[in-house]
Amino acid sequence: MVSQPARRRIVFIDVDGTLLEHGTNIAPGTPDAIRAARAAGHLVYLATGRSASDIHPRVAEIGFDGAVTNSGALVTSGGEVVVDRPMSRDAADRMIAALKARGIRYFLQTRDGVYASDDMAELMREYAAALNAREAAGQEVRPEDSLVGLAHRTFPSVDETDLGRIDKAVFVSDHPEGMDELIADLGGDFLIVPGSMPLPGGSNGEINEAGTTKGSAIELLLEQLGIDAADAIAIGDSWNDVEMFQVCGVAVAMGNAQPELKDLADFVTTDVLDDGVANAFRRLGLI
Repeated sequence: MVSQPARRRIVFIDVDGTLLEHGTNIAPGTPDAIRAARAAGHLVYLATGRSASDIHPRVAEIGFDGAVTNSGALVTSGGEVVVDRPMSRDAADRMIAALKARGIRYFLQTRDGVYASDDMAELMREYAAALNAREAAGQEVRPEDSLVGLAHRTFPSVDETDLGRIDKAVFVSDHPEGMDELIADLGGDFLIVPGSMPLPGGSNGEINEAGTTKGSAIELLLEQLGIDAADAIAIGDSWNDVEMFQVCGVAVAMGNAQPELKDLADFVTTDVLDDGVANAFRRLGLI
């Protein structure tokens, strides 16, 4: 039986740019730190904008107590679904109509998969061809250039999506005003934030229904677990981590985090591949 620490903490860790460098790279100390913290009696959850079906295998194999996925639309704990709040059908229809009217490419995420509009699928094919050409010419292809593996994947069409089960959208506009246009079109009924993945295009971002954030999902989970927010720790690097920083008692920004997020953090750890997670765990006394 594992003895509980004097103060049991619960940690929420973002994936891209926090656990995983854009691509497939994980700092050597990260898995051991997470496993050691759990062995000491602390709880460790993922908190990601990714679909639950799209967690990289190298991340999943580390082992976690649960996950906040789809930017807070879905939460699992101990293998059970505890929060499942897809967009209303009306909201999904309105969001898709706005994306189409602006000619903006997009992915739709559900708890079970990621679906691409025809023009987004075409963009991914073109980008994959460009990467292949660079590799064939002996040019460097950095991990972040691979779009977290998106470029070389085949996605089902958005036409196959159950529009009553949409959790969020990821969009790519070919001009810088794309995000501002969507904010104007969709108003306060949606949360639209800059994307954390290095997608090509003039602007890109994520769309959730208003109120669906990592932070609000964490609040629901903490209430169910009976854990005070003061004992919660958030670790992240990008815009969709803001709300969980606001909810958790301690907020930690990665060394590679966006400057605005660092300003909200209680402290800044090292970069994602410089054992940022493990260093944060040591500073917090989790290991």
